[in-house]
Amino acid sequence: MTGSAPLRWWRLSLPLAPELEESLLWKLDSLGLHRLSVEHAPETPDRRTLQLWLPAPEWPLDERAALIAALEPLASTFGLALPQPSWIELDDEDWSLTWKQHWEPDPVGRGLLILPAWLEVPPEHADRLVLRMDPGSAFGTGSHPTTRLCLEALEEQPPLGLRVADLGCGSGILGLAALGLGAEAVLAVDTDSLAVRATSDNASLSGALAERLEVRQGSVETLEQLLEGQPADLLLCNILAPVIEALAPRFQSVLRPQGRALLSGLLVDQAARLTAVLDDLGWQVTAQTAQGRWGLLEIRRRAA
Repeated sequence: MTGSAPLRWWRLSLPLAPELEESLLWKLDSLGLHRLSVEHAPETPDRRTLQLWLPAPEWPLDERAALIAALEPLASTFGLALPQPSWIELDDEDWSLTWKQHWEPDPVGRGLLILPAWLEVPPEHADRLVLRMDPGSAFGTGSHPTTRLCLEALEEQPPLGLRVADLGCGSGILGLAALGLGAEAVLAVDTDSLAVRATSDNASLSGALAERLEVRQGSVETLEQLLEGQPADLLLCNILAPVIEALAPRFQSVLRPQGRALLSGLLVDQAARLTAVLDDLGWQVTAQTAQGRWGLLEIRRRAA
């Protein structure tokens, strides 16, 4: 009996206009396509590329053409043409190796360093808190502005001794940063099984920190179960704005009355609507920051 042929992959590379980023990510997520990254070099944050990996047997030419056709209307909404896509077919072993060509040590804020797992700490960053990450097959190492906004907010007010809930944990970078900055424990959930695996794998790179992080697949209901009736002191939620809005009615079940939440994943021009929704639910925005078109809201329960 002969072994099965090794799996091959298509890699789509698409230059990413800032106006299209949220729409494209939202569309791909709705199509169930999660093996992707948004990449840039630290010195050129405005030149971003979407990379998407698709199993070759499931994506013949007509299916790939249909995917591009489904994305084109998103660009026309902004009066743009979808950039010319690039398709490269890769062997299975090449798929993981290609990730390593795109990542470099990435300093964040005053004292954090996102470091791909296979690299050594550069001498010039030896005094920073190192967050070792493996990009893996579904999530990057935290270069997106919304992730950076959350990391900088955590650094600004370190969660010393706090119990942290991470709703939509992705790669796990925010929870691991919280632990590195002094959090007592992190309870994390994500609806994507690949995210749960990525968080577990990245936690294992952090040694003892992994013992204080628990992650499960699910949404806010699963987070409630993890918290066991004791709401968190700090809620992290780095998800797209419409999802935050849908989840907001359950925030009070996962965050104690005196706690605070960091909400990112939203565009600056979505902040006003989200603020109004949160206000109706009894939350007030206590701080707002931005990087380019992306924003972060800090919220707390409004005093009675």
